[in-house]
Amino acid sequence: MDKAPRVKLHSTAHYFLDGLNDIGIEYLFSNFGTDHAPLIEEMARWKKSGWHYPKVVNCPHENTAMHMAAGFAMATGRGQAVMVHVDAGTANSAMAMHNARRGRLPLVLMAGKAPYTVRGELPGSRDNYVHFIQEPFDQAGIVRPYAKWEWTLPSGVMTKETLRRAHTVAHSDPMGPVYLMLPRETLTQTWDEAAMRPFPGERYGAVSAGAADTAAVAQIADKLLWAKHPVMVTSYAGRNLEAPALIEELARAAGIRVFEAGPLYLNISRASPCFAGMMPAIAEADVGLLVDVDVPWIPKHTKENPQTWWAHIDVDVVKECFPIWGFASNARLQGDSVLILRQLLEALRAKATPAFREAAAKRVAAMRGEGNERRAGLAKQAGDKGKSGAINPHYLCAEISKAIGDDAIVVNEGIRNGPVVNNQIMRTRAGSSIGFAGGGLGSSSGTALGIKLAKPHATVAQMVGDGGFYFGNPSSVYAVSKQYKLPIFTVLFDNSGWSAVKEATLRVYPEGDAQATNEFNALLAPDIEFAKICEAAGGYGERVDDPDAVAAAIQRCLKEVRGGRSALMHVRIPVL
Repeated sequence: MDKAPRVKLHSTAHYFLDGLNDIGIEYLFSNFGTDHAPLIEEMARWKKSGWHYPKVVNCPHENTAMHMAAGFAMATGRGQAVMVHVDAGTANSAMAMHNARRGRLPLVLMAGKAPYTVRGELPGSRDNYVHFIQEPFDQAGIVRPYAKWEWTLPSGVMTKETLRRAHTVAHSDPMGPVYLMLPRETLTQTWDEAAMRPFPGERYGAVSAGAADTAAVAQIADKLLWAKHPVMVTSYAGRNLEAPALIEELARAAGIRVFEAGPLYLNISRASPCFAGMMPAIAEADVGLLVDVDVPWIPKHTKENPQTWWAHIDVDVVKECFPIWGFASNARLQGDSVLILRQLLEALRAKATPAFREAAAKRVAAMRGEGNERRAGLAKQAGDKGKSGAINPHYLCAEISKAIGDDAIVVNEGIRNGPVVNNQIMRTRAGSSIGFAGGGLGSSSGTALGIKLAKPHATVAQMVGDGGFYFGNPSSVYAVSKQYKLPIFTVLFDNSGWSAVKEATLRVYPEGDAQATNEFNALLAPDIEFAKICEAAGGYGERVDDPDAVAAAIQRCLKEVRGGRSALMHVRIPVL
């Protein structure tokens, strides 16, 4: 007599945790709600059974969770998962989704959905007031403009395939965030283990950008051979840690001035003779390379040369998420910039003549002198300490640069003081400078935590204005810092408001009534004791008003951070 087939039933939540393991998720940054009861029950069962699933990092606010995932991805290239609560948690995550999409960062945002059954027809049915009010007509619409892919898990039998698909889309070039919704009844369903097929990465995995056509690369090499004033403008090539050294090698070989425009990563050592600063000067350029850059300059304020021959090398040449972009190029090579620049360097060396090498060396020597002059000018700006209650940001950043060391990672959300941070805090090592890709303030706090999680032995220094600090949900950030032992060093530039708002108004209406009456609606509450927010979570806080106290305060803060707790240095700079 035939034996009945053995059936081994598990819930969708079980296969969900197993599927997260399959796709290599290490961390689940979470802000749980009533929709997650099946997952919480399954996690408890797994823990009791001694089974492994991704480490849960509980975050009091979704902004912290999302930007921690973003920071971890920036530091490692490995996207993680974020779990939030229905439409409310999705709404709190939307700004970070914008930042992640603009930064091309892989992460999987997942949210529950309000139960769809009303009278107990299925396990997980509605049993709470909020289940009736937290179901919009289009939950995914909250983040759809920023998601590469979105879906609702239709059945537990699709769990592993769905997770693999989400992970693959997020990690395929150009990378970006994805969104998945999980109905509570679906999570409670049970399925036979035999019905769950595997979806391994080697058969269903992500697609990476590659090298370029050799003829297109040869065309760029030929242009560089005859160039008199070649330039490069880049922003995020340095997401690949091999890029900065490669860019410098190419720049030295061809005598190319390298500008970083709104740098999201360190793209070349800022001590290099070929590094030309953050404000692209392109009026004299005859050949130019745009390399992994979204906004190479502001056309309204930049003098361009209509005769410049431009080549654009980028993981996203078309800028598919920008309705209007506006920068022309003669050659467009979409792919992995490191692979393409290696091709270009090889082609250039094969074609190089003694006369070319001599001309390139002369340009490098001239650039070295220009760099020395630029740094001398910056040192002069930093020589002015400012006065009590109005410390000069240039001086402040120069002192930070002396103190933090080459291995520290600087997360820059200084906004209007962002260029000061980039210019005065010398960074030379790949991965040591992280910028701000999106327009959603409040990113740097969670990003710093995520980087610290990925690189626990690094000193992570966050540079942020008071406006951005408010947006970063700091009470949530320092609570996570304390709970998971992730100390960061925050330097808060307090000018009592939003200088970007004032400056934007003056650019549009330089002689307007706002200027005449000094009414910009940009001032925030004065004399806020920001340090106490860090202290409330067991961190160290210090307010600095006196320029002569800056150096010692930095050392005290670094001592606390290296001792294991976060430190916030609240610095009063000139009021806007």
